[in-house]
Amino acid sequence: MDPIGAGALGVALALTAVGTWWLRRRDGAVRGADGERERAATAVLEALGVRPGDADLTVVQFSTAFCGPCRATRARLRQLQATRPGLAHVDVDAVSHLEAVRELGVRRTPTLFYLDRAGRLLGRSSGAPRSDELTALVEEHVAPAGARDGRQV
Repeated sequence: MDPIGAGALGVALALTAVGTWWLRRRDGAVRGADGERERAATAVLEALGVRPGDADLTVVQFSTAFCGPCRATRARLRQLQATRPGLAHVDVDAVSHLEAVRELGVRRTPTLFYLDRAGRLLGRSSGAPRSDELTALVEEHVAPAGARDGRQV
């Protein structure tokens, strides 16, 4: 193999490794919201009928019928809801709401949006959320069943 071909192959392998690392690092990670996008996202979600004022934390999940990680995410959120009654989960079929998908920049499923009781967008995640981050986010914003003012009774 000539040196130019070997160099090109090395660069391609390095770029592939960096790209793979970057995608895995972002996959399912909860990212915070910025002000401009937050207002636009909140308006779109409210137009879909999402009512964040009804719960301490509302998780809006965009999913599709054929998405395996969507089913696993839905099951995990149901588990959390069993012990955290202040958690609301809204499942939105991405195929049936393409305009909202475009406006919110949903590129893959599941994509989750996290809203507090005041309707502020706390963050979003694309891909199956990391279990530890999802649990930590829920625990931070939702008191467990039987708790009053953050204390167990």
